Amino acid sequence: MFISKLYTSELSRQALFWEDFKKFSCRISHLFSLLIVEALQRLWRVCKVQSDAELVNAVLNGEKEVFAALVKRYERPVCAAAMDVLDNHMDAQEVAQDAFVRAYENLHLLRKASVFGPWLMKITRRCALTAARRRPRETALDPTNAFPSEKKDGQLDEERQRLLAAVVKLPESEKQVIMLRYFSSHSARDVAGILGRSVGTVTKQLSRAHKRLRNILERSEK
Repeated sequence: MFISKLYTSELSRQALFWEDFKKFSCRISHLFSLLIVEALQRLWRVCKVQSDAELVNAVLNGEKEVFAALVKRYERPVCAAAMDVLDNHMDAQEVAQDAFVRAYENLHLLRKASVFGPWLMKITRRCALTAARRRPRETALDPTNAFPSEKKDGQLDEERQRLLAAVVKLPESEKQVIMLRYFSSHSARDVAGILGRSVGTVTKQLSRAHKRLRNILERSEK
């Protein structure tokens, strides 16, 4: 009788153990599933091309580090826009840095997040014009600071200067797609994602911009 009770008690303990083990396993499995989902969500955010509006809103919502993605995206177009005014690589880089700082500090004033690109270009041009006015006349005339005709140290040759001068004359929407496509080396699909437009719209804008650039360059040669 005693042995029977002892055996029954042992079976009960084992049953309770396995019941607790099952509950614990379920909790671990659930936690592991949540970790996998979170990891996949992070991977999706990294791989997905986020639009300007998404990045701007993320910064405004407290994710300050996201602004670095906007800097990386527009670094070359901003520097190119500054060079169009200053004709000096080092001065253009300094102006680009100033433009990004001002954009970051005044981001809360941007009424429509999707127009971050054109807004940034306007800030860049104002900064470049201010820098040009402050620059001593001797610097502007110093051949060591001007762009040489040959390709050297990241500076523009005469042909590329003509092309850049033509690009900045484009309408804002076309100028933005051209700079993102060719200055920042994004695919047309990525440009569409960045600007929140369809691929077809971006392709049409690129086509119109190409025709307009040809006309501008042909007129400049006459």
